[in-house]
Order: sequence, then structure tokens, then C-alpha cells
Amino acid sequence: MTDTPPGRQLGPTPPGDHASSPWTLREYSFLGDGERGALVGPRGEMVWLCAPRWNSDAVFSTLIGGPGEYLLGPEDHWNVWGGSYEEGTLIHVGRWLTGDSEIECREALAVPADPDRLVVLRRIRAVRGDARVTLRLDVRPGFGAHPMTGLRREGGTWFAHGGGLHLRLTGAADATPGPQGALEARFVVASGEVRDLVLEIGTRAGTEKLDAERLWQATERHWADAVPDCSGLAAPRDARHAYAILHGLTSSSGAMVAAATTSLPERANGERNYDYRFAWIRDQCYAGLAVAAHGPHPLLDATVGFMTERLLADGGELRPAYTVTGDPVAEERSLPLPGYPGGTDRVGNRAGRQFQLDSFGEILQLYAAAARLDRLDADARRALDVAVDAVERNWTRPDAGLWELENHWWTHSRLCAVAGLRAAARAVGGRAARDWDGLAEAILRETRRRCLSPRGHWRRAEGDDGPEAALLLPLARGCLPPDDPSGPRTRRFIAERLSEDGYLYRFDHGDRPLGEAEGAFLLCGFMMALAAHRQRDPVSAFRWFERTRAACGSPGLFAEEYDVRQRQLRGNLPQAFVHAQLLETAVRLSDERED
Repeated sequence: MTDTPPGRQLGPTPPGDHASSPWTLREYSFLGDGERGALVGPRGEMVWLCAPRWNSDAVFSTLIGGPGEYLLGPEDHWNVWGGSYEEGTLIHVGRWLTGDSEIECREALAVPADPDRLVVLRRIRAVRGDARVTLRLDVRPGFGAHPMTGLRREGGTWFAHGGGLHLRLTGAADATPGPQGALEARFVVASGEVRDLVLEIGTRAGTEKLDAERLWQATERHWADAVPDCSGLAAPRDARHAYAILHGLTSSSGAMVAAATTSLPERANGERNYDYRFAWIRDQCYAGLAVAAHGPHPLLDATVGFMTERLLADGGELRPAYTVTGDPVAEERSLPLPGYPGGTDRVGNRAGRQFQLDSFGEILQLYAAAARLDRLDADARRALDVAVDAVERNWTRPDAGLWELENHWWTHSRLCAVAGLRAAARAVGGRAARDWDGLAEAILRETRRRCLSPRGHWRRAEGDDGPEAALLLPLARGCLPPDDPSGPRTRRFIAERLSEDGYLYRFDHGDRPLGEAEGAFLLCGFMMALAAHRQRDPVSAFRWFERTRAACGSPGLFAEEYDVRQRQLRGNLPQAFVHAQLLETAVRLSDERED
């Protein structure tokens, strides 16, 4: 599969005449405020945004073949583009060079954010020469089902409403109405000057003044306070960027979505097109553990708080995924849109109904990390007991596992439970710790009986002798004694069978060559680096780290998979757990201490 679109697919609802053609995924930048996220293409076209929240319907859905986008870029199509994030923020500065000018567009979702109201900040700056700019704003709630109506201008501000949402736009008083409630303009920004545009979309009509300068200052202060210094880490700029992305994906509820998008294909014309606009328990634990490795930062408290709320509410019936408000994930359904080329459009996710044992092991790891940093309050301590009880009652039960496949006796799930129990026992101590250590030993003993190969490495599952890259994470987390030879043997076995050109795949697919069935799994590359570090192999650890962190486009965003041969991204983005593992690996490789 390539994510290079060969042309827009035909579908039941073709995009509008003005819709932008899609780019390869590596070209898109991401703006996030914790409550929703936007993707912006290299021509200045905002092609994806859901409102008011992550799993709401999209108002800009050009990315997946629907109508609706917000274009702000050079009028001259003879240009080259670039751009970067301001360090430690999700403030992106796009740049274009035309034949006679240099133009910048500074853009962000304003923060602190309101769950029911989003604000898009965009500032055009004419760096050299006059900037001739094109504007097209076409807000289409409901994945394009509802055009905005009631378009009117009052005192230089545009107003409209539709699909239960209200719109205001400032900075474009010279725009003219276009088809179906769109606004269009062409304007010139004199050399050295700037022009601010502020777009508000909310569930109620806005009344607060949209003061661009005040909103920019508040956004700058927020990012300065939210993202810690990472200068002491391996790859400090990438580590800090990863932290900013995790922050931008985390709601005020404490929940973090797995990615900002839905249905971006992992393989062309395949079935693996999923909606990741929900909070996966496991993924958020990865993020919390990464942050905890660096220090007691607010994202750790947010993660512990969300986990505690869900565990105390749902107990052993904890779901693998929730909306950011803690509600169940809706069933999958199809949209009447063509989809990103090679994909199909789906919203909702079936994983919300599965049992995944490894999630409880990761929760225990998270609570242990919080306890070591004195961030475990009384409610979280009660929730920890709930998680232990769930492991004790369910560890023999087949589960869907990390990869959300058929129910099986997956080795990874059991070893994650062992690692979590041992970490929690070390962190909490006392009589409970002795009981938890005993439970961990019992699980390990039975898992060893069922899942350890006669060759001395861990099998993928009971009855499945194949390699499994997910096993690297519990090995890195300390599920085995330091002198247990099965850990190094398993790492070597995985490297021999699942690596190609310095990248790692999840598992094999029968006789199909690596890279044919799916892309390299970037999460697994960072897991390999962590496991090598744990096993005192720093050269291998850094090699895997450096190779894996190169698998992104110029905006520095990771998807779930990477097409090694074509050097393209596959799947939804930005993928939170990949950024989390990058951050944790950067911390571990810069710190010689062992937990």
C-alpha cells in the first residue's frame, strides 16, 4: 500500500468542486487544543476538523472525501512550501516561497480550550514582498450534511449557523459569500505587515470579543506552562514535540484520544480502516508512563485521574476504550463518503466491547509510577486494588490482546500482568505487596508452562510459536528476573524474524514477506529500543531509537505504521502511543539509572 493518492476515488458523495486533492500523509501538520484537532495541508488547506469535540462529526472532511475546508494560502500556485512548529508547542508556522514573495501563516487552535467552542487562529505575514493570499472558508457540519445558513456580516465580523453549530469569523470583512454558505476572498498583505483571521465554531452563539492579539498571547502562555523542558533527554526537540502532541490530544477530562482522525488506511483497499478518535486505556497508560519517566508533570495527573474515574465506575468490566467524556464508544458505521484514497470511511469502533487483559497490567504500571512520584491519592489507591482484583479474577481468561484480534491465551497479556503486579508491589509495599508478588509468580509460572518455547524464547501465544514484537514491552518493564535467559533469547528471536532495514514489524503473516501484509509498526521499534536498554545493550538501543524516530514527515508526526520501501506513513495520525514511546525511550536512554 502507498498513501500516495493516485487520484480521488469515486464514491457515493463526491467532494465539492473546490475541494483540495489529498496529499500523502507525511505532508500534513496537526493542530490540537485537547478537545479536538485539525490537519492542515501544505497549501494552507485545513482539511480535517471535528466540532465541537474529538468524536463529533467533522466540519472539515475533505481529507476523507467530504466537503468542507478552510483554505488560507498564497494565490500564486507556483510556490514551494515548508514550515515548522514553534518548539514545545502546537503552534505551526507554514512558509511559502513564490516568484516574488515569501509568506508565512502562523496557526493554532487557541488554548486554554472550551469543550463546546473552538477557536482557530491564523496570522498571515508578508515576510518579503507583498503577500497575495487566497481565502476560502466552507464549514460543513455533519460530515458535509449541513451547509451553514444565515450568513451575514456585522461590523466586520461574519456570522452563520447550521447543524447545531454557530460560526463567527473576523479579519475577512472583504470576503464575499460563495456557494452553500462558503466565504471567499483574495487580498494583499503589504510587505512586512500581518493580517489576523479568527474563526470561532461553537454550540452556542459567541458573544466574547475575538481579540486576536489577546488570544495569541493566551495560547503562547499556555504552551509555555504546559510543556516541560526536555533539554537533558536524548533527541530533546523530538521529545518535547512528542510531549506537546500528547498534551494536544488530551482533553480537560483527562482522557487522551489515540489519534485525531478516522479511516486513514493502513493498507490500500484493505479492511483495516478504523476510527481512533477515542481514549484507549492502554494507549493512555503508555503516555502516562512516558510522562512519569520524565517527572511528575500535569499529564501524569490527568492520566491517573481518568483511569481512576473509569476503574471506580466500571471495575472489572472496564472497557478498552471510551469517549473523552467517559461514555461507551459507538458501534461502527459507514459514512456516505469516498474516503481517503485506498480507504473507506467508518466512525465508531468495535474494540470498545472487547476484554483486553494487558490493559490492566499497564494500569498497574501507571499507578506504580505515580506512587513512586507521590502522585497516588486515596481514590487512585482504591482503584489500584480494583485493577489487581480484575487481574486475579481474569488472568486465565482468553482475551483480545494488544492487537485486538480473536480471543486467545496471548503471552504478552500475561507478561504485562506480571510486570504490573510486580511494579505495584515494589511501589506500595506491605502485606498487599506480598500477595501481589505471589499472584505475579503464579501467573508467570503458568505462562511459562504454556508459552515458553523449548528453544528458550517466549511464544506469541499458547499453541502459536511465531514471533511477537509486543513481548518486548513487558520484557522492558521488568516482568522477568534480570538473569532470566528467556528475555535476551526472545529479543534476538524477534529481531531475526520481524526486522527489515532497521524497522520492526508486529508479527509474521504466514508466508508473506515482511512489508507486504502491513507496514513496520513504529510502536514496536521503540519497544525494541527499551528492551535493548533494559538488557544493557546501549548500542542496539540507540540504533533502534534513531532509526524509528526517522519515520515521519517534516512536521514530525508519526502514524501507526510506516511503509519502509516507499517511506510513507500508514494509518491515522498523529498516533499518540508512538509519540508516547518516543518520549519514554528518550528519557530512558538519557538516564543510566534502572527503576
